[in-house]
Formats: sequence, structure tokens, C-alpha cells
Amino acid sequence: MTICPLCSHENIEGVDACERCGQPLGFLSKRPTSSSLERRIVKDRIRSLQPRDPLVVAPDCPVTDVLKLLVDRGVGCVVVAEADEVVGIFSERDALMKLNTRFKTLGDRPISEFMTRDPETLELDDKIVFALHKMDLGGYRHIPLLSDGRITGVISVRDILRYVSEQILAAEPA
Repeated sequence: MTICPLCSHENIEGVDACERCGQPLGFLSKRPTSSSLERRIVKDRIRSLQPRDPLVVAPDCPVTDVLKLLVDRGVGCVVVAEADEVVGIFSERDALMKLNTRFKTLGDRPISEFMTRDPETLELDDKIVFALHKMDLGGYRHIPLLSDGRITGVISVRDILRYVSEQILAAEPA
């Protein structure tokens, strides 16, 4: 089976495109993995990254409150949700690119005006390779995680780098 990195649909081995979403799959052709690290990234599930609990805010939350949360909690993003549905994400990159030095004059505005709408999400049981693929293609640093359609966590590129470092150290001969 070939699992689509976009929608996680299981496709018959050798198909050129995902039967569900049409995503090209040619780049996923079977080739032997070259290292134990590569095999782990392809096999292990996102839950093994031990994702952090999400910091969730409502779309009408003021920008200043969100910025204070980011600083106080030492995190890089908040998930914006309405009725348990992810509607956006606001990250430190959004703060720099969309607010920048105007944050004082925009502080009372709702975060929904500055968030990234409809972010890509993954499930806890998706494979780490799918997270890497989405982050690489989309230029994302954070991905909200769902379980049974509800927001349950967030992973960052830093979490994946920590995982890779741990795998490399574990593989080194003593």
C-alpha cells in the first residue's frame, strides 16, 4: 500500500496519483531506505514525538492577549478554534510578518484578522514522514494535531529535530 501524504488515503502500490485527492504519488515509489533513521521516520507515528498540548484561543481573542500568551508560555503558536473546530493558527512568524512594529496599534483587533486560515492538520497516528512532507512543501513550522476530529496537540519542526537527534544518538556505538 502507498499512503497519500496529503490525505492519508491508502492506495494500491504503484498508482501514479491518490485515488481520493489526486495528489501525485510517483515520488513515493518504493526504494530501499538507506539508514535506520530514515526507516524510523517512515515507520514511526507522530504520537512518538510527544506533542505538546495545544494553546487554543477563540477567533475574537485580542492580538495583545495572544502575544502575551505566546511569551508567557514560551511557545511559537496558538491554534485558533471555534466550537472545537480548527479555523486558524497564529505563530510568531505571523506576528513578525503581519503585525511587526504596528502591534501596539493593532493590539485590540481580533486574532482572526491576522491568523493563517484553515491550516494543514495531521492525526496523532499519521507517520512522521507526512509531517515532514507537509512542513517542507508548505513552509510550515507548526502543525496542529487532531484525534477523532478534535484538536489534541501541536508539533513543531523543533520537535522533529529533537526526535532526529535522539535517534542519531541512540544509533551511535558506545
